[in-house]
Amino acid sequence: MKKILVTGSTGQLGSELSVLAPSYPQYEWVFADRTQITLDNLEMLQSQLETICPDIIFNCGAYTAVDRAESEKDLAFRVNHLAIELIARFTGENKAKLIHISTDYVFDGSSSIALDEEAETNPINVYGESKLAGEIACLKENPKSLIIRTSWVYSKFGNNFVKTMQRLMQERDEINVVNDQIGSPTYAADLAKAMIDIIESSKWIPGIYNYSNEGEISWHEFALGINELGGYNCKISGIPSSDYPTPAKRPSYSLLNKKKIKTVYNLEVPNYKDSLRKMFA
Repeated sequence: MKKILVTGSTGQLGSELSVLAPSYPQYEWVFADRTQITLDNLEMLQSQLETICPDIIFNCGAYTAVDRAESEKDLAFRVNHLAIELIARFTGENKAKLIHISTDYVFDGSSSIALDEEAETNPINVYGESKLAGEIACLKENPKSLIIRTSWVYSKFGNNFVKTMQRLMQERDEINVVNDQIGSPTYAADLAKAMIDIIESSKWIPGIYNYSNEGEISWHEFALGINELGGYNCKISGIPSSDYPTPAKRPSYSLLNKKKIKTVYNLEVPNYKDSLRKMFA
């Protein structure tokens, strides 16, 4: 029986994988939180990996506090770069499979067409820099790794845009949401299923893949969809990013082209509205 280690098990993606895991009893699942897999302590991480000795690693653990990363650069790089380097080296040496989750924030937002896996990377914040460094180290240490870049992740678990909007829409009569950052949301349950489908597939083709739900929207349009599906009676105004300054800059356009993952692994990618409906249900 193959053993799958899921890092970051209490996060959005790890939690969605734990919901799906019972449907795949042919695997021994190990869901590791930050006490069992310590991404910010490399010596401890090495011995933890050796103890668990997985056949497959779903690396869902990351430093994801985008704004805080601007003032915690060392920690962001330790978790998102050095820990990934170590995990990739471990999987390479032990002939284990690795699916590592990355982000649309490796791009600078200057594109006007959906970004494919060959698009030029140029992160504009520390979080994006640390994730790109992790990608590079991952493929260098284990060229047989598979990296999935995703964007705007949400779930019924953890903290995310959808849950924040649901709360605010019930508390307030009116909210402002930026309307000049374009991309597509990702329902973590869809991404979790895609990861399992890849492992279940008869082929393993390493490299970088993009995955988010279908649709091209702004955060403002996303908020309008949440308002509509939730039946909230809240007025939502679109504002430019300049009216909502944050410590970390965000890419203004980071829509991901999903053609490669759909073609190689024959995956169906749901539209964002269908998935949002599913989460609400």
